[in-house]
Amino acid sequence: MSHSPRVLGIGIKDVEFGEGVTVVEPCNIYGCKIGAGSFVGPFVEIQKGVTIGEHTKVQSHAFVCDLVTIGSDCFIGHGVVFINDMFAHGGPARGDRSLYRATTVGDHVSIGSNATVLPVSICDHVVIGAGSVVTKDIKKPGIYAGNPAKLIRTL
Repeated sequence: MSHSPRVLGIGIKDVEFGEGVTVVEPCNIYGCKIGAGSFVGPFVEIQKGVTIGEHTKVQSHAFVCDLVTIGSDCFIGHGVVFINDMFAHGGPARGDRSLYRATTVGDHVSIGSNATVLPVSICDHVVIGAGSVVTKDIKKPGIYAGNPAKLIRTL
């Protein structure tokens, strides 16, 4: 016997946009703030509780989860994934927000395609190489790459 699934639509809902924001659909953006002059590419999900600064570009297929704050003049590459659930109890938090952890990305930060960013703090003026996995706070401007991401050189 075939059953009909519960279908949840995609779209843009309850978003506070600054002036001059461009969004390319399809995307799933809800309950967040996106600063003036920013760009959001197609197939992006930006969840509730996210704040994105002015003139920041979020490329296609990125996933920005709850409790992420991204500064101004940033670049988030294709397929970048932010993580807020560290499986602290051996499995997913299953909606228990008290188990989620926040991520803060400073201003003038570029994150290369397919990078994964765990709950960390990244200071201003940082470049994260494509495919890198950021597992620890970044407190010094520079170029970071690898798994785990490490300082390659200062800026």
